[in-house]
Amino acid sequence: MGKTIVLDEKSIQRALTRIAHEILERNKGIEECILVGIKTRGIHLAERLAKRIEQIEGQKIPVGELDITLYRDDLTYKTVDAEPEVKGSELPVEIKNKKVILVDDVLYTGRTVRAAMDALVDFGRPSSIQLAVLVDRGHRELPIRADFIGKNIPTSSQEKIVVELFESDGMDQVNIHK
Repeated sequence: MGKTIVLDEKSIQRALTRIAHEILERNKGIEECILVGIKTRGIHLAERLAKRIEQIEGQKIPVGELDITLYRDDLTYKTVDAEPEVKGSELPVEIKNKKVILVDDVLYTGRTVRAAMDALVDFGRPSSIQLAVLVDRGHRELPIRADFIGKNIPTSSQEKIVVELFESDGMDQVNIHK
């Protein structure tokens, strides 16, 4: 199985810096904004974006974490009986009437993002939901698109994108496994 590195540590840093600038530009600052990372790697990316935004803007942006386990549409009665591990969601501020920027590592079919939106609405009705992803690999099954993209990486359905982040994997890189 061949592996190709498509983003190294520096490329990831540059992509996140660009996304941070794009978030600030689109929202005219961070007023009424909250970053919400989708467990697990989305949280690490959201925290990194928050640091970049604070460096640029001189203000802290709230960061939350979202566990979408029970909102996934690929859970069947068999896996529910096996009791999926729910890690819990934590939002530091109320999201009602806030601009929520969902953050995830890879956008693929769109099903994870749909589940995240369902989970978010259980916490309140945001004024808007925007999506920031490190990698968009295509192959959407739902009409979902990212507002902020680190890198578009067209793939075949046989390929797999693997995102490794220092916080969970000890290194920063994005690979395509063939």
